[in-house]
Amino acid sequence: MLCARSGWRALRRCASLPRAVRLRVREALGAREPAEAVRVQGWVRSVRSQKEVLFLHINDGSSLESLQVVADPSLEKRDLTFGSAVEVQGKLVKSPHKMQNMELQAETIHVVGPCDIWSFPLKMRERHPLEYVRQFPHLRCRNNTLGALLRIRSEATASIHSFFQDNGYVHIHTPIITSNDCEGAGELFQIETPREEEDSVEKSHFFNVPAFLTVSGQLHLEVMAGAFTHVFTFGPTFRAENSQSRRHLAEFYMVEAELSFTESLQDIMQVMEDLFKTVTSTVLSKCPRDVELFHKYIAPAQKGRLEQMLKHKFMIISYSEAVEILKQAPQTFTFKPEWGCDLQTEHEKYLVKHCGDVPVFVVNYPYDLKPFYMRDNEDGPQHTVAAVDLLVPGVGELCGGSLREERLPFLESRLQRLGLTDAYQWYLDLRKFGSVPHGGFGMGFERYLQYILGVENIKDVIPFPRFSHSCLL
Repeated sequence: MLCARSGWRALRRCASLPRAVRLRVREALGAREPAEAVRVQGWVRSVRSQKEVLFLHINDGSSLESLQVVADPSLEKRDLTFGSAVEVQGKLVKSPHKMQNMELQAETIHVVGPCDIWSFPLKMRERHPLEYVRQFPHLRCRNNTLGALLRIRSEATASIHSFFQDNGYVHIHTPIITSNDCEGAGELFQIETPREEEDSVEKSHFFNVPAFLTVSGQLHLEVMAGAFTHVFTFGPTFRAENSQSRRHLAEFYMVEAELSFTESLQDIMQVMEDLFKTVTSTVLSKCPRDVELFHKYIAPAQKGRLEQMLKHKFMIISYSEAVEILKQAPQTFTFKPEWGCDLQTEHEKYLVKHCGDVPVFVVNYPYDLKPFYMRDNEDGPQHTVAAVDLLVPGVGELCGGSLREERLPFLESRLQRLGLTDAYQWYLDLRKFGSVPHGGFGMGFERYLQYILGVENIKDVIPFPRFSHSCLL
């Protein structure tokens, strides 16, 4: 009986102990008051053992900063190493260190998953080049730079959705598999089943028609804009470009929008500029430490350029003016600038620099340069369409847009000349049944991140880069 009573008292004492509250590292660092019982989980970023104290820094991906853990040396374990996964319980107290608000006084340290530091490709206190960590797509997210990039990418994604939803746009999930070639560039990934590849005599398609991975959701957005007025999509797009340049990916993300009842290219440009500035301001305010890492170590002058960009209106020049600027340039271009030829990256970068290193809208491109859906300006003798490209420093083209050709006779004539009437009969139908003046644009998300962060290689702003001759994981 006595034994039973003592056991009951022990059980009551255990029940009265404070239960450890689980905190993310970001929450622990931002706590205003100490806490008696806290549990933090994460990965060890550094271990330092002294005679009378053991120091750990652990990070769980919620912030760039790691949480300092102070422990008795008796808690040190053989498998408590850099890279190991741990769970630490103890007291959250004010830190005497000026650079950190709080620290965790450990009472228990449990190694959840050990890490073999000798074969682990990331090393403690080393600033690995982006080219090096690119070799390890399954591990590079644990690198500080990539961790910061992915938090910024997440915040920018949320901000883009908020911008459109706050402005009355309906989000549309456009298909990844399509029978359309929106750009007309022919750089498509065609979808075939193994059975289709084997059947070389009479080819039967899974969808009864050739199918491809999408290069753009624009045409599907135009369908939806005929019912919802303002629509947007944000998803993966694919280009089968045989390029390993710093500017190209085979899979990348596009932000695209369509606006009905608009007859002005200026309206389209205003949405592009507002989106760009709103998202950038949000990222700068919500991810200051992550952005600072890039602006300090990768692109030191980028912070000042962004601040200037946010204060001023973007410049606007016509394609014809751009060609004249290029012709009068003191430098020699690899591709000679001529009216009627597409602007190359070297031209785009020069134009931005010539205009004072600020974003520049280039409007009204030659008719024969652009796809069939862009609106004819009916001008002469230099025949143009109501198209616009947004050029930004260090990157070149970031956004492309246009007014769409809503006039049925104009569209029928152009599709007939291109031999596309049958393939796009459904597109002509949109002009027969309640057509309205409309337009839209697309923005390359990875190029946007490149610009605001000053990252040279587009492969370093996406979690799992896919490009010619490379599809790791």
